[in-house]
Amino acid sequence: MPRPPILDPQFVPVIGTGADLPAVPLDRLSADSLRARFASPPAWEPEFRGDGGLFSDRQPAQAAVLIPLVERPDGLTVLLTRRTAHLRAHAGQISFPGGGAEAVDGSSEATALRETREEIGLSEAHIEVLGRLNEYVTVTSFHVMPVVALVRPPFELTLDTFEVAEAFEVPLAFLMDPAHHRRHRFTWDGGQREFLSMPWGDYFVWGATAAMLRNFYRFLAA
Repeated sequence: MPRPPILDPQFVPVIGTGADLPAVPLDRLSADSLRARFASPPAWEPEFRGDGGLFSDRQPAQAAVLIPLVERPDGLTVLLTRRTAHLRAHAGQISFPGGGAEAVDGSSEATALRETREEIGLSEAHIEVLGRLNEYVTVTSFHVMPVVALVRPPFELTLDTFEVAEAFEVPLAFLMDPAHHRRHRFTWDGGQREFLSMPWGDYFVWGATAAMLRNFYRFLAA
């Protein structure tokens, strides 16, 4: 079913929040707690599996993103990027470092690490992979595997300025509190679509990035 693009997601009506859900306890948001949880995962179900290419006629493609959790003195933060405005796909959006799989990668972890190095210059020497969440299928038919990792400072980033306008960090505790999760409903003549957002200051985190963060919340809250 064709649909118009969501050009201004921040102006799409908000129909609710996750304020009725508990925040992830702070003692689960430490590096050691996350290592233990991924070593022995709970029984859980992702809330969002994606739109499955419902609005795209392109062939499915494999991809991976890194969810980088930076070990800061005041707590873990999530390292995110803002895509440059001139890109054909997802211009200006907030995203995780990542992208399409290549034949040389061999695994989702290898794809996520390679793309992270290429996009923001973060060396694998600073990265400790913890594990995966469930696959998320975007509206453009990318089958994305989220790979969660700890990132040890100090490090320096070198952005690929063609793809990445900036990199920034958001406290993990903020993102793991559903009171900050807003649900939007986009309506057009042919139907409707709902999506999440997690605004942080001037940054509007939404779409697939917000959906994968909500799945991460479900994993940690289970």
